[in-house]
Amino acid sequence: MPKYFEDKVFNHYLYFTSHCIVEAMHVHAGNEELSEESSAKFFVRADGSSVMKRKGDLTRKEQAGIQRYIKKHYLAMYAKWSRKSKQGFYAG
Repeated sequence: MPKYFEDKVFNHYLYFTSHCIVEAMHVHAGNEELSEESSAKFFVRADGSSVMKRKGDLTRKEQAGIQRYIKKHYLAMYAKWSRKSKQGFYAG
């Protein structure tokens, strides 16, 4: 499961799975289990903003912090994503 970064962000790893690459670019935020079922899911737009599609176990503070982090680092994250997927940014 590719992690965008090795360090935790607001106590969560940011990652995607091999099943994810058929969708637009997105980020799962999960604990050590890294399971899609328990993770939050954020679709990322071309400007770095994100849309949360699943809350997972995040608090509002963690959600806001992770979205700020995604906004700041989305180009580096997209570079990693695009090595595995031909799908671009979220347009919805």
